[in-house]
Amino acid sequence: MTTFTRLGGHIGADVHGIDLSLPLSEGDVTAIREALLEHLVLFFREQKPLSFEEHKALAGNFGEPEITTYRRQEVDDLVQIIEADRGMGPSSRPTFHADSSFRDNRPLGALLQAHVIPPAGGDTCFASMYAAYEALSPAMQAFLEGLDCYHSVQHMHRRHIGNPDFQIRPEVAAIPPLKTPVIRVHPETGRKFLNVNVIYTSHIEGLREDESELLLGFLFDHIRRPEFGARLHWNVGDIAFWDNWATQHCGVPDFVGHRRLQRISILRPEAKARKLGEAA
Repeated sequence: MTTFTRLGGHIGADVHGIDLSLPLSEGDVTAIREALLEHLVLFFREQKPLSFEEHKALAGNFGEPEITTYRRQEVDDLVQIIEADRGMGPSSRPTFHADSSFRDNRPLGALLQAHVIPPAGGDTCFASMYAAYEALSPAMQAFLEGLDCYHSVQHMHRRHIGNPDFQIRPEVAAIPPLKTPVIRVHPETGRKFLNVNVIYTSHIEGLREDESELLLGFLFDHIRRPEFGARLHWNVGDIAFWDNWATQHCGVPDFVGHRRLQRISILRPEAKARKLGEAA
């Protein structure tokens, strides 16, 4: 029997009693989808490390796997390998974000598994954007609900120019910036969530450049508040499955050694027939 243990006040649950390397029943899939909408991120502990084909079969229970935005390795177009070797020295600031938020039909979520982990550190943090929105004052909520912002893959790509490990796919690079509400509604739950992130959001429409930067800076800092979040300390085989609409996530760059994660992003089932970058 599959059970779910809540981890935080706003987000996160451990899942017990299921082996994700085996075929899932219809009941298993329904239970996981319902739990994902409730808890926003699910942690399946110490699962069998999945092959590419097993990982794609698991993802296919929930929707169509998304073609990766960046080709980091010459491997599989649907499987992203997130690999890093770190030594001692300064690290970059963790950056909370939602995957592919420059697409109106962004993925419903992603399945990420740890295959190699460092001796310490390298956790991944998740934050509820429902909680981030609801914690704002009513006056700020009302102000933000009248605003639109732009999410852009080009804005994200500027961070990686010159990095040979990040080769953006030409069909993705051609996607124009997406104009989208600062406060958006989840397509399944109908709940409002804060819809800006430091990687993809370039500016807020209708504000001066300095006003936009100040407001976005406040919101980016607000998202990082610890009470909105849950933190996963990885074991080999652990799988995180998160809702990519109402959450943001970031890797903590505090480890020394080697880390290798394997991820597949999943489109909403109703988006299956749409081409890459086409609006939902």
